[in-house]
Amino acid sequence: MKRRDITEMLRHGEEGHGMVLIAPIIGGAGAIALAIGAANDTGVLAIVGGIVLAVGLVAMLVGNHMAVDYDVYDRLNKLEKK
Repeated sequence: MKRRDITEMLRHGEEGHGMVLIAPIIGGAGAIALAIGAANDTGVLAIVGGIVLAVGLVAMLVGNHMAVDYDVYDRLNKLEKK
């Protein structure tokens, strides 16, 4: 599979909406940084990890709404117009 095909599948594919997966990965990295910072009593790392975790979770909710819900609502609106 070519790189362009994979990119198009992630952006526009119906196979599971792969673009939504990026934000939870960022949030997971923040959670790991938060855990390491808390375990090592490193305040700065724990704070940065918590912020990255929060941003990842909010981005996941917004991304899911934009990538998945908008398409569903658009299809429903098109069906109602017919």
